[in-house]
Amino acid sequence: MLNRVTARPADIKVAIIGIGSIGNGLVYQCHTTPGFQPVAIADIKIDRAITCAKWLELDYEVVDSLTTLNEAVRRGKLAVSESGELIAQCEQAEVLIEASNAVAAGAQHAITALTHNKHLVMMNYEADLMFGPALLTLARQNGLVYTSADGDQPTVIKRIVDEIEFWGFDLVMAGNIKGYLDRYVNPTLIIPEADKRNLDYKMCSSYTDGTKLGVEMAVLANGLGLRTAVPGMYGPRAAHIQDVFELYDFAALWQDRQGVVDYVLGAQPTGGVFVIGYTESKFQQFTLDWFPPKMGPGPFYLFYRPYHLGHIEALWGVAEAVLDGRARLQPTHGFRTNVFTYAKKDLQAGEVLDGMGGYACYGLIENYENGRAPGLPILLADDVILKRPIAKDQPILLADVEYDPDAFQFQYYAEALAQSQRLAGGNGRLSLEVAL
Repeated sequence: MLNRVTARPADIKVAIIGIGSIGNGLVYQCHTTPGFQPVAIADIKIDRAITCAKWLELDYEVVDSLTTLNEAVRRGKLAVSESGELIAQCEQAEVLIEASNAVAAGAQHAITALTHNKHLVMMNYEADLMFGPALLTLARQNGLVYTSADGDQPTVIKRIVDEIEFWGFDLVMAGNIKGYLDRYVNPTLIIPEADKRNLDYKMCSSYTDGTKLGVEMAVLANGLGLRTAVPGMYGPRAAHIQDVFELYDFAALWQDRQGVVDYVLGAQPTGGVFVIGYTESKFQQFTLDWFPPKMGPGPFYLFYRPYHLGHIEALWGVAEAVLDGRARLQPTHGFRTNVFTYAKKDLQAGEVLDGMGGYACYGLIENYENGRAPGLPILLADDVILKRPIAKDQPILLADVEYDPDAFQFQYYAEALAQSQRLAGGNGRLSLEVAL
């Protein structure tokens, strides 16, 4: 891949929105990888983008209009702005990486990029989950690639899935290895751990309460056509991933030949991912019986990777999009799952919810099923008002909150639900009224 990238007459020009810990890494990787060039970066806290440019000793210029943006890039400078909308229009950029964690704004940046002839790489898994079917449809209409970013758990798992399916195995389970889980943590309780890692408190809280895990696994499920066996997944505790055969009844899970997403808690290797594959081939079973790796007793086998590297791996997926017109992962099956809202504590009527990683609620991945009351997606649970009391650990439904149906995020979610039906061949009916 590196040879192909460097053989191009010009570098792949990349714009990046969201210069937090991941965004900094993406700019670094674009700057140091032969064949890539960061041309424009944006963050609503512009000092973060400026600090990044100075850290990498890049010749930069702060811009505030499309004219100054494009002129700066033409002069070989890194354009820096507080406006993601502006950066998404950069004429010279071939690819936009959306690396903020803003749900509505991230989607708007994505729409702008796709309507300005840019391939779109989503490191923003929140917007990817909530609006992916609509964004994928828009990308196809414009002849562009829409993909989840390489290097995070969903796309790293997808690599293993591609391999085992090529080898003739069926996908039974796509899994994550989570280090720690506390459903009731909040941005205050998490401060000591967040400070160690230089992370935003609310974001770190969403990692720890399991909501971020659910978001990532829902993105994966929607890309592979998988489901969750139970709301929130099983998530058994284990010492090592090789203990997985003692934790799950794979024969029972595989009875309907429908793959699932799940995770194990506290297992080694920390930061790894895994896949369970199935084969009926007696020859393959005989062969794997005497292989040195402990892959399982058969006919179910464990395949795992001990790491995922975030920004370090991300540019491979960017190169695939530009050179091959190929997506690493996209919601081709529409909405199979989403992450829905549950109360972290007893909540009273009139309380304002604070969304993912906040004080009021956590999210659990669930399957979309017709005939049930619509749940409130956790990624739409910011600044909505409870109509009635909700007890701790109980689900919060759309009917339980006051929200503005004309707000962009609800309108575009409705569009994503409609496009999901088209991607899935029109089976079933999803809408804001029948969403779960």
